[in-house]
Amino acid sequence: MKINKFLDTLIIGAGFAGMYCLHKQISDGFIAEIYEQGGDVGGTWYWNRYPGARCDIESMDYSYSFSEELQQEWNWKEKYGTQPELLNYAKHVCEKFNLRQKINFNKKIIKAVFNKKTEKWIVSSDDNIHIECKYFILATGNLSTPNTPNISGINNFEGSIYHTGAWPKEMPKFEERTVGVIGTGSSGVQSIPIISETAKNVLVFQRTPNFSLPARHTKLPEDKRDNYKKNYTMYRTLAKNSSFGIAKYQPPTQSAFDVNEDERNKIYQKAWEEGGQAMLFSFTDLLTDKRANDTAAEFVRNKIRDIVSDKDVADKLCPFDHPIGTKRLCLDSNYFQTYNKQNVSLIDISKNPISEITKNGLLTNNTEYKFDDLVFATGFDAMTGAVNAIDIINDNEVSLKSKWADGPKTYLGIMVSEFPNLFMITGPQSPGVKSQMILSIEQHVDFIHGLILHNKNNNFRQVYAKSKNQDEWVNHNNDVAHSTLYPLAHSWYNGDNIIGKKRNFMPYVGGVANYKKLCDEIIKNDYEGFEFT
Repeated sequence: MKINKFLDTLIIGAGFAGMYCLHKQISDGFIAEIYEQGGDVGGTWYWNRYPGARCDIESMDYSYSFSEELQQEWNWKEKYGTQPELLNYAKHVCEKFNLRQKINFNKKIIKAVFNKKTEKWIVSSDDNIHIECKYFILATGNLSTPNTPNISGINNFEGSIYHTGAWPKEMPKFEERTVGVIGTGSSGVQSIPIISETAKNVLVFQRTPNFSLPARHTKLPEDKRDNYKKNYTMYRTLAKNSSFGIAKYQPPTQSAFDVNEDERNKIYQKAWEEGGQAMLFSFTDLLTDKRANDTAAEFVRNKIRDIVSDKDVADKLCPFDHPIGTKRLCLDSNYFQTYNKQNVSLIDISKNPISEITKNGLLTNNTEYKFDDLVFATGFDAMTGAVNAIDIINDNEVSLKSKWADGPKTYLGIMVSEFPNLFMITGPQSPGVKSQMILSIEQHVDFIHGLILHNKNNNFRQVYAKSKNQDEWVNHNNDVAHSTLYPLAHSWYNGDNIIGKKRNFMPYVGGVANYKKLCDEIIKNDYEGFEFT
């Protein structure tokens, strides 16, 4: 095999994780490059171009903190970063830190093998390029492998098919067309109201209703933005010491039952009017006590009943199968109001799944629903999909995918035992998806970079996670999860959205502050749980 390139560090993915990782590596003199499947930087915000796509964390929080100059020079224009604005931000970061010349675009990595003799990774792309590197870092993202259900007849459909996770660069025109939408998770909740503005008709096929709270999205007032910039140090510190990495959501201090029903509903109403995820931070026990959670869930169901004029449709939109917040909580702009429009129809497929896609539409309950275009808002093979898409093989000729056959196992969500010099950013059993992602990204990258520097400065050749510590961490992750209501939901947190995927609760839900404290202790103890050789 001819090696085309020799690197110290190869990073997969040019999203926010990959770019910061590259910046750290080249700043400390490592020969490092990114390989990126897409045509530009941005990761999630390069691919997710669907109508209404935006972040569910406010833009002043969902941004890098590592550079004060960057924080002060970039002016967010909207309360929540929209896809175009976030993509522009990613491009700005790329240019500001001179990263582009170190990024290889339109390159899909398909295999990585650890060579026992050289103690290096040999990484191969789909166009037969082979790179040798000492350190192999996966910045592949948690929600980056679109899940398209394997429905019979899908290739027979004669109209256009779109997936919210791989939307075309040129926005489709839906005027005078009937659009079928499958899925009512985050991307469905965001896109359905926008599609309905121009489409002749929208048919929404819902298997599972979701809780959604109003985002209260607006333009970002300049005075609020400027005040945030003046106090960024304080806000970033608050975020790091919180549970979910968001400055404004500090831990609540009272139970849902410390107040009477009227007072409780006033608190929920205030959170509803504020918008965003405020409701989940109203009381201490909403994610640990089912009775407490029921009070918040019923408050939201009553809001749905108030908003949606058709009682039957409202009932179908009310979730009863999971506690509120145990699935990814959706934020919307007029989602439930959309079902009051004459051109929008809700088709409940919970008891009668889609049996077939036809050339003109789809079949469910022996009824054919016809449409011109089909939109899959069916989410992702989350947490593990992008990692397992690469055939990663260690020096004992064991694949990572086979090691994860019964569910992913990591140490801190950062390394996997028996896979030396292989790192992942916000991997399974880390707080990544249960936090403000960029905050977790920065913490992970800093930790990984410290590991690599420790390895280099002490003339070690390999670093890997110890199996014992990995097992202890996985058990701890599961214990924390089962002390909450999260496992009660069928969600992508558990891998339940992918047929054949072993059910495991993947995120760490002990909070980013607790996680960082644990990581800092590990560093103080000479990287306890990691082996250097």
